[in-house]
Amino acid sequence: MLSIKKLALIALGFGVLVMVGTSCKPKQQSKTTGWEYNNPENGGFEVADAPSQMAGPGLILIEGGTFTMGATTETPFYEWDNQPRKVTVSSFYMDQTEVSNLDYLEYIYWLNRVYGEDYPTVVQQALPDTLVWRNRLAYNEPLVETYFRHPSYHEYPVVGVTWLQANDYSSWRTDRVNENQLIQAGILDFDPDQKNENNFNTEAYLAGQYEGLVKEGKEDLDPTGTGVRGVRFEDGILLPRYRLPTEAEWEYAALGLVGNTLYNRVVERRVYPWNGDGVRTDDTKYYGSYVANFKRGRGDYMGVAGNLNDGADLPAPVGSYWPNDYGLYNMGGNVSEWVLDVYRPMSHEIVADYNPYRGNVFTNKVKDIDGGIAEKDSLGRIRYEEITDEEAADRKNYRKANNVNYRDGDYQSTIQADWLAGEEDGTTEQMYDYGVTSLISDKARVVKGGSWADGVYYLSPGTRRFLNENESASTIGFRCAMIRAGSPTGGR
Repeated sequence: MLSIKKLALIALGFGVLVMVGTSCKPKQQSKTTGWEYNNPENGGFEVADAPSQMAGPGLILIEGGTFTMGATTETPFYEWDNQPRKVTVSSFYMDQTEVSNLDYLEYIYWLNRVYGEDYPTVVQQALPDTLVWRNRLAYNEPLVETYFRHPSYHEYPVVGVTWLQANDYSSWRTDRVNENQLIQAGILDFDPDQKNENNFNTEAYLAGQYEGLVKEGKEDLDPTGTGVRGVRFEDGILLPRYRLPTEAEWEYAALGLVGNTLYNRVVERRVYPWNGDGVRTDDTKYYGSYVANFKRGRGDYMGVAGNLNDGADLPAPVGSYWPNDYGLYNMGGNVSEWVLDVYRPMSHEIVADYNPYRGNVFTNKVKDIDGGIAEKDSLGRIRYEEITDEEAADRKNYRKANNVNYRDGDYQSTIQADWLAGEEDGTTEQMYDYGVTSLISDKARVVKGGSWADGVYYLSPGTRRFLNENESASTIGFRCAMIRAGSPTGGR
């Protein structure tokens, strides 16, 4: 048997070999010029290591692929606004659960701390509408006071949030996550005194319009620099932005067909986020239990006392029931969810078959007189403006900024010769004239999934409804998504 002394010598020798091997690691250099990267003597051109993108807090990787988007069940209303179509969705990240009341309370607290004194309307405009619980013929008044703020509801999904508010929350979350990334990397120190425009905003930081409390900073290899610089997006430390998922992303993630895929074939198409055409689990330990929170029938929201069916009369906590094969909770039932798309009945027939989406309005950052990024606004945010027709004039892939009505709502897509209103800007006011010829407008946003107050039909991911972006309901919440940069694969 080897003595402890000999073992120590062997370990020491192994450590020396590791150090030598590491020191002999070849340095990165350009394959086209031969110049060495990350060398101040060569001008300091920096190239970051390229690890796989890190998942942001709360997110799960959804490996992309091809699937049939659209109807899986016969619509009882004969709407036919979800015609099946094969599309491909690239890999992305998605929240494992809906955004909870506690998550949103953290957001409100931050807004109040930073903007509350001088810009109280910012806080007021972000608050959920708790009056959505009122019903003219029901006693729901206690929910107005308790559902959002009482600790018993902390882990329940936030509701009463408009599409616009959900987008604002996503932007705020991007900045808080990226600020923490820089703090954890030792670049910045936490600044408790952020107020008004002096708060961390990812875009303002990258534009050099926010410095913060610098701790160590990032080493600057530029020989003409100061030795320390701010982080660039190319450094790989900052994450892409949080946002609402597109309709295609949400539906793809909800179906979770990764669990039914064998050798590049989907062996069983799903009606719901789980296999089978029922709503009870086949898990032998919990056999017969409901797998989602929905309205079983007229007047039946949770079953009979002593034997409740789904166990929830209102929304259930965000991590309830069984996750689907991507690990996502409540992709059928609990609350319906906002997605990014503008609603059009015929979108499935028209949109692209790769990352389909309707709602593009192309913008640029506002520039100053010298061509640089204009000064941030009073809330510390970089300003945007729609691209001009001149900027799009020579493009082959788009010709104007606002493409919401492209091929469904613009003048070129009309079938009525007398619908000439808006001809000059390429849109028609009559095809989707809200409240006159249609209940659809450019503000109509797609809502996916069933809720605690819906029948089983709406639990199918292919179903789609809409609501105006500035309205909210007690049955609608949301979750966030993020692009997957680089390789589409990497641990599920």
